[in-house]
Amino acid sequence: MRKFLAVVKREYWQRVRTKFFAVMTVLGPVLLVVFTIVPGLLAGYKAGHDTRIAIVDQTDGKLYASIRSSLLKQDRGDEDDSSPDVAEALNSNTRDGMQKIRRSLGSFFVEQVNAGGRPLADIKRELNARIGHDELEGYLVIPPDILQNSRSKVTYYGRNVSDEITRRQIEDRLNRAVRRERLIANGVKEQDVEELSKPIGMTTYPVNEKGEEGTEDSRVGFAMVFVVAFIIYITVLLYGQVVLGAIVEEKETRIAEILFSSVRSTTLMLGKLIGVSLVALTQMGIWVLAFGLLSVFGVGWLAAQGVNISSIGLPHLPALFFVYFFLFFMLGYFVFAAIYVFIGSMVTTTQEGGQMAMPVVFLLVAALLMASPVLRSPNSSFAFWVSMFPFFSPITMLVRIVSQTPPLWQILLSLTIGAATVVLLLWLASRIYRIGMLMYGKKASIPEVMRWIRQS
Repeated sequence: MRKFLAVVKREYWQRVRTKFFAVMTVLGPVLLVVFTIVPGLLAGYKAGHDTRIAIVDQTDGKLYASIRSSLLKQDRGDEDDSSPDVAEALNSNTRDGMQKIRRSLGSFFVEQVNAGGRPLADIKRELNARIGHDELEGYLVIPPDILQNSRSKVTYYGRNVSDEITRRQIEDRLNRAVRRERLIANGVKEQDVEELSKPIGMTTYPVNEKGEEGTEDSRVGFAMVFVVAFIIYITVLLYGQVVLGAIVEEKETRIAEILFSSVRSTTLMLGKLIGVSLVALTQMGIWVLAFGLLSVFGVGWLAAQGVNISSIGLPHLPALFFVYFFLFFMLGYFVFAAIYVFIGSMVTTTQEGGQMAMPVVFLLVAALLMASPVLRSPNSSFAFWVSMFPFFSPITMLVRIVSQTPPLWQILLSLTIGAATVVLLLWLASRIYRIGMLMYGKKASIPEVMRWIRQS
């Protein structure tokens, strides 16, 4: 045990004291924001000026005003995009900031085309020329029977029809305007249209197998599943190669014979794994502590700005959920770390190990892809088996837990299978490790690895 702790201590302190650890500790949260929040903002960000759209209204001007109002509604900040609790809690400065964000996602400049009795072909030719001269981004042609014929379609001509976000915005607002005018044309009072067209909200409550009603589902649990999956993914990418490098370190420096004279190969291998794992857990612990402190200061700052924090409905999750999240996170990390140990026992350099470790990333991606069918049918046979498969269970079982919690025996069985897989992989790696460490310049083949396992 003393030699094992010495190996753990050496691996831990050797890496914690490096500049790489300090830099990644600082940059880790920044990278997390960059790779999670920024892509969503960039996907919806509209660079440059407003989208300039002309409208050719062939309904004798019946729809232009409504369509223009609908397209410009986001610019005025009239859309109700937030829940009542949050909306009440936001002060005027925060609401102004949200309106600026909404405007940055896509705003429009709308003009009406005066047909003047001209043929549609001449009007389109003129508008196409304006698009070519960069005077317009596009134009809409409203057919004359759009209010009477439900199968009638509006046509959009534009320079960049691949801009899916702008196209979807135009389509949604156009549908809203046409529905409004159709209701008015069918006798609905204009003042009642907005009230009757308001979307309804829906709250969900889970009911367990005993018929007992639970608390309101905030969907935060499901989001946390993907948070855990993302953390496992990042941790494996960051520290998987570190584990691999630690395992083959002595093989590359050719001092394995000296080490094996004073410490057993299994002790050295496990000490390296635990030491590197403690480095990873230390770094994540610092991130969690920093996030907690920022949250506390953030709440204090909002309170100082006059925001009524108590009116914001904060989601609550049972404490048992966090226990499951922790257990399956640890399980996921050590399952994939054990794979890296196994690979490191066979290869001679970290470059060879990196090539052989590519399937590890594919397993993580496959687990994420399994989440969708498991979410839709959490009690199906498919969901059961993929939640028992140790390389998928850290994600798929969590999806089952937050969607429709399975029986406790299934959760314990999944944890047991995962833990047994870690032990099996480490046992196989230990039987390969000593012989593999003493081989230089020759990559082990599969038959040789099988022979090492039988002979060790």
